[in-house]
Amino acid sequence: MKAQWFNRVDQIGEANWQAAIGETRYPFAQYAFHLALEQSRSIGEGTGWYPEYLLITDADELGEDRPLAIAPTYLKIHSQGEFVFDWSWADAYQRYGMEYYPKRIWAIPFSPVTGLRIFSHLDPKGDDADFANMYPALAKLMTDANQERHFSSWHLLFTKPEHADLFRHDKTLLQRISCQFHWFNRDYRDMDDYFSHFSSRKRKAARKERDKVVKQGVTLTRTLGNELTAAEIDFFYLCYQSTYAKRGQQGYLTREFFGLLAETMGDQILLVQAYRAGEAIAASWCFFDDHSLYGRYWGCMEEVDCLHFEACYYQGIEFCLEKGLQHFDPGTQGEHKIARGFEPVFSYSVHYIAHSGFREAIGNFCEEEAEAVREYHQDTHALLPFKQESH
Repeated sequence: MKAQWFNRVDQIGEANWQAAIGETRYPFAQYAFHLALEQSRSIGEGTGWYPEYLLITDADELGEDRPLAIAPTYLKIHSQGEFVFDWSWADAYQRYGMEYYPKRIWAIPFSPVTGLRIFSHLDPKGDDADFANMYPALAKLMTDANQERHFSSWHLLFTKPEHADLFRHDKTLLQRISCQFHWFNRDYRDMDDYFSHFSSRKRKAARKERDKVVKQGVTLTRTLGNELTAAEIDFFYLCYQSTYAKRGQQGYLTREFFGLLAETMGDQILLVQAYRAGEAIAASWCFFDDHSLYGRYWGCMEEVDCLHFEACYYQGIEFCLEKGLQHFDPGTQGEHKIARGFEPVFSYSVHYIAHSGFREAIGNFCEEEAEAVREYHQDTHALLPFKQESH
């Protein structure tokens, strides 16, 4: 196998990219997703995100390079938009007069979604040793590249647990865990069947939440991306930016990004929209593939009691049941998801810290943090709404 670095997706080309990833429908692996990030200037010059994609090839029977896999990595000069927080690590470096940035992350920009971080037509679920070996091989490649350029660190974010496990014997790498809340389809027929698995009290509470939205005069629609109008995307973008504006910030992604995705990946996008008295008041943007729904961006222009739960959770669950999707990842954080049936799951990251002293200190921090996360993960099970015999 051979690996080459590219700093634009068009240097790899759509044909090579798609040949490398094969038939996967994972939305964050698609050429169109990464091209939209670049073309919309959501990453690149002036953003602090500088792509360096790894294209892995092998030789075909004629000795010519054949695309085998893609790994998305980025040089970063800040820690924004990553969702595995290392601000305190950067502060510690600064206090000691050392540079933490630039660093490299191996991740999906602005997307705390657990999944593959090597996109390949090789079967990640099978016994293909080539695929499993790619993770440690690329980790070594990144370590070597970091040392050549004197970067402080690289960070593999939201990787699948079985791939994090590939690094467990490498003492130069640190592992970190956090807790998210995901929904799983346990062969529910519809929402009534789903709620029937809740305890009586939790079932009544969930139905009351949904009824409360209706009684406040709110109606909701679900529209696929390839059916969206420019006005609907404009309104969604206003909602998206309003979520950040409430915290005195600005959203990372541009309006053009969402427009490009609607054009190129519309059959993998779901927009939930809320209306009252004929006026749009809120919107929630999701991606989906053949297995999972990924809730990503939400915002509202008018505060309505329980609308967030309806637009971001119940509508997504209903969509999963209609489409036969097995899993719903609604985004990071949020204990309030538990009462709606989202179960605690671990998310994993792997970190290389070049400085041995900082590596030891950060490693101790990760171990202490992991113990607290495991206790929290265990405690949250008691808050799930399901009947004991149903779960």
